[in-house]
This record gives sequence, C-alpha cells and structure tokens, in this order.
Amino acid sequence: MQTLVIGHKNPDMDAICSAIGYAELKKAEGVENVVAARCGNTNQRIDFALGKFGFEAPLFVSSVLPRVEDVMERDVIYAGRDEPVYDALTRIGDNRFRGLPVLDERKRCVGLISSFKISRYLFPHRDQASTTREVHASLKDIVDTIGGIVLAGPTDNEILDLVLVVAAMQTDSFQRRLEDLDHGRTVLIVGDRRNIQRIAIEAGVHALVVTGSRRVDDGILALARANKTVVISSPHDTATTVLLARSAVRAGQMVYTDFHTLTPEIPLEEAEREIAMLAQFAFPVVDGDKRLIGIISKSDFLKPVPRQLILVDHNELTQAVEGAENVPIVEIIDHHRIGTAPTEAPILFMNRPVGSTSTIVSTLFQQAGREIPKNLAGLLMCGVISDTLNLTSPTTTDVDRRIMAHLSSLSGINPADLAAEIFSVGSPLLTMTAKQAINADCKEYEERGKTFTVAQIEELSFALFEEKKEELLRELETSCAENKYTFCALLVTDVNTQNSILLVCGEKWFTKLIDYPEVSENAWKLDGVVSRKKQLLPYLTGLLARG
Repeated sequence: MQTLVIGHKNPDMDAICSAIGYAELKKAEGVENVVAARCGNTNQRIDFALGKFGFEAPLFVSSVLPRVEDVMERDVIYAGRDEPVYDALTRIGDNRFRGLPVLDERKRCVGLISSFKISRYLFPHRDQASTTREVHASLKDIVDTIGGIVLAGPTDNEILDLVLVVAAMQTDSFQRRLEDLDHGRTVLIVGDRRNIQRIAIEAGVHALVVTGSRRVDDGILALARANKTVVISSPHDTATTVLLARSAVRAGQMVYTDFHTLTPEIPLEEAEREIAMLAQFAFPVVDGDKRLIGIISKSDFLKPVPRQLILVDHNELTQAVEGAENVPIVEIIDHHRIGTAPTEAPILFMNRPVGSTSTIVSTLFQQAGREIPKNLAGLLMCGVISDTLNLTSPTTTDVDRRIMAHLSSLSGINPADLAAEIFSVGSPLLTMTAKQAINADCKEYEERGKTFTVAQIEELSFALFEEKKEELLRELETSCAENKYTFCALLVTDVNTQNSILLVCGEKWFTKLIDYPEVSENAWKLDGVVSRKKQLLPYLTGLLARG
C-alpha cells in the first residue's frame, strides 16, 4: 500500500515543505512506502528552499484516479507463440485459468488462447473427427510433447502439415492403407511390430513413432537411416502418444486474434465501461508497442486500490489532487477553514489555528519525541516563513513563534536572514507570465452554491505591478469565463509594507459589493491585509452572503 502525503493544487512553499516533513515523520515511525507528493509545479522560491537544504521536489502526481495499472496482475503467465499448445494447456490447468495471452518473440501480445478452443481442437465434433489425424507441427515439437527419444534420423523445428496414422491392422491391410497415404507427411505410430515398421520405412514415411519404450531392432534403425526416416521412441502407450502428439501444434495457430486490450493508464471506471459487454475471459494490458505488461480480469475491478492519501495544508476536495474522492483519505493535517473532504471511516484530522502547516508538522515531531534533522528543520522554517511572512502575518500565533525558535536552534539559521533570501528569489511578477502568476498559488472554493478562486503572490514591492496589471486582469477574466466561476481574485502582497492590492474579475453584482478603496477598474487597495486565509477569504465569503 502506497501512502501519498500531498498538498493542494498549485502548491505553495508551506504545502511542499509540510508534505516532505510529514512524510519524513511517518517514515521515522516505521510506516512503509510513504511518499511526499505534489499535484502542481514548484516555483523559484520553492526550488531555492529545496536546493538550499538538499531535498528533491516531491513526486509529481497529476491524478490519483484508480487506473488499470493499480489492480492489474503484473506477473503474467503466458504462452509463447511458437511453443506447443500442450505447454499452454498445462499452464492453464495448473493455474485453473480459462486461457492465456500468447506472445511473440518480442513479448508483444498476438492473441489469446483458451481452454475451450484447445479442447475443441483435441476433441472435435464427430462429423469432424477425421481432422484429428492432422497436425501442423514440427517433429521436434512432437518429440518434446510426448517426452520421446530420437533413435534415428534428424529432427528440426520446421513446421509441416503432418498426418498421424496408427498401425493397428494386419500386414496386408496396412500395405493397402499405405497406398492412400502421402508418405512424406505420414507419422506412423506403432508398437513393436517389426514387419509393419519395415514396410513403413521402405514406403518412405516421414517418421516412425514406436510406443511403450519398445526396443527397436538395429536392422530397422539402419534401414531408417538409409531411407531418411526419423525413428522416435515414445514412453507412452499408443492412445496416449496419439493424444500428446496432437497437442504438439503450436499455440500461435490457435489464438483468437480478435481480442481487446487495455493500456495501464486508463482510469478503472472508464476501462470497466469499455469491457462491460465483452465476453473475453481476460484483458491483456499492453504498452505503446503492444508488449504485454500485465493482465486484468473483470474480478480484478473489485480489488481495493493499493493507494491512500494524507492531505496536508488543505482539506477541501476542490483543492485536492484529481481523483482524491476515489481514494481513501486516511489523515488530514491542516490550518485552514474546514471544508468538505468526506471519508469512509474515522481518520486522524488535525486542524489547528496556526500560521503554517509546517508549524503543525514540527509540533508532531515533538509530540512523537523525535528530533527534527538539521536540514529538515531548515526546510520547515521556509514553510513557516512563507505562510506567516516571517511571523508578521495576522495569522501568526505564539505556537508559530515558539516553533520558529526551535527550528532555528536545530538548523543554526537566523530566521530573518533566511526570510530575506527567500523573498529576494524569483519575483512572481518578474519571472512568471500573467497566467502562471494567477495560478501559482491559486485555491478554488465553493460557498453558498458559488464557486470561485483566490490566488496570492508575494512581492518585495509594487514596482512591477502597474506594468503587469492589465495582463493579470485579462487572465483572471479568461479563467473566470472558461470555468464559469462567480469570480476570480488575485491578492498581490508587498511583504515589506504589509499591504496588498486585490484584483477581481467576475460577475458585476459581486464586484460592486467590494468596498475597499478602488485604485483602478477591478483593482482595490487593501492596507494591512496580507493573509488570504484569515483576512481576505472571510471578507469575500461575507460579500457572497450579502449578495
């Protein structure tokens, strides 16, 4: 079971740092296969923090929708196209399967072989019984299938249209029977009847199979060599030898070539609809080159998906990775308002009114009695600094201050120095396109039947704002129209002056309700507002309530 510790869409510094931190804590506690993940891109500030403290970016996961690869059988039992059908039938029986995929020499799936089709071949209808004498196989395949020994003549892998003939008659009757046979295709199955053996060899039959491990006279073997007739000794009686020889036909000759395959990345729900009305017993899972990488049957769709989620820095499904509603959520660690993330069973849900999820993760290390490693302490400092604007945001609590002091002592880094480094890296307005800027730290909310987004970027000043404002507004308007949002908002915060400018595009009835000083069309000045969570979001939801 894989456990993904994952933040919200368009992750900010705190989401990335807390995901890494909490994954490290779970690993330290002995939880297996825990992976820090993200469902959006990092930015220059996040990359700076990761690089400074020696961490890789969390695993990128665009979707956790259950897919075919999550439940397919990877250790596939199959039949080779050029191997005897006897081997395929043995595997089918040993594993109680209905059939097998058939592969070529490059492991590409060329079809399916079923126990039904093999049985129909070995035991045809009475009116087709004469076909049971015909075998499209090589002598080597026959020798291998019956477990025989070659006593004379060469055997090779050339596939021939052979005819099995049993010599169960008097000598004169057999001589007359020989007149009707194509000697070059005949494989005669006989016991220790020396006269029959000699007559058959002199007539030029292709091969002689002597059953029951009976001894073959040296003179017969010498005659066979002279006439280029292959002599094979079978350890079985005649009836068994015939049946086994029939199953020497190669698997590739008996495949169903009209079959349906799946690819590993198809969502399970889509795959289930795709195969619902098909009678096929199993479905090969193939890559782009048709190579077999797994197999899935209809019963596999009932398997639980071997993946679960721990959400950090959010608890609303609108902000979660795609498909989160289809995967068990086992824990939530957050500091935002409580939204809607339903679970099937009780879970650990820790929601604390502090300035940063990284603060919560640090307290959990303390509660577990585990010291935070030096480099991780530095990374968690970055999460706290980013979300609290280095403890100056109104969301900052005494817990944040205490944790910051603790992390600083562990890492040996001064918070003010680290904050200066972080905020001096990668101005969003300078390094991002307008579209990237409105999506870099964007969260979607649903309130009173209205859906909207609120994004935030942090700058060292508003020096670049006027130059970018019109582009930002156009992107907000486009996003609002394409997604049918009630409004889209972007809070541009000056971390030095602790002031912000709010850009909003959306339905006119809503924008008319905004009563902050308007600096230009669709732009308002919000002095002293720096927190999306504690200051801006309650204000916006209050406007929705008034509307």
